[in-house]
Amino acid sequence: MKIHADALLFDNDGTLVSTLASVNRCWTRWAREYGITAEDFARIELHGRPAVEIAADLLPAEIVPEALARIEQLEVEDVPGGVLLLPGTAAFLGSLPAERWAVVTSATRRLAEARLDEVGIRPKTLISADDVTRGKPDPEPYLLAARELGADPARCVVFEDAPAGLQAGRAAGMTTVALATTHTASELDADLVVKDLSALSALATAAGVEISVRG
Repeated sequence: MKIHADALLFDNDGTLVSTLASVNRCWTRWAREYGITAEDFARIELHGRPAVEIAADLLPAEIVPEALARIEQLEVEDVPGGVLLLPGTAAFLGSLPAERWAVVTSATRRLAEARLDEVGIRPKTLISADDVTRGKPDPEPYLLAARELGADPARCVVFEDAPAGLQAGRAAGMTTVALATTHTASELDADLVVKDLSALSALATAAGVEISVRG
């Protein structure tokens, strides 16, 4: 199978890097500090959504700003040693021209840049939670990334590990590739599902990027 695209748009956590252990540590501590129970967490969608929306679902509006600042601080402090490149990430990104790809994350810019810098990923284009008014599963983050890269959404490919992100990509009219790094393949609705980026190769040409599944 080959996919032809003008621009490639990558989620970060669970797609390019693994931060699951760090996220679990930080959000568990945050929940204890704010008296949030496991049952509270169980009733809302967590993965792939902006922290501001999660906090708003769990806490009174008047303490959401303080709570957001606290979870960001906890996660930034946990970055050293808490971020690992997922298989295939370095080779796949290294095969792409800088103007052909972007990172589109639900994290704040401060946190996203800290995590990316920890593993040596420096995208020319980064869309964070700070840049949009509606986060994933709304298509706004991916549509903004396409505009930044000057690409037709129909010629963009979204790489995601979370159902919310895949929903955002589909709503943006983009081709979706799911990576089964944090969810099982059966939980992921996408045009293509692979284990991680090591299953794919990319060839940049004057006409765009050709993505292939490795044999």
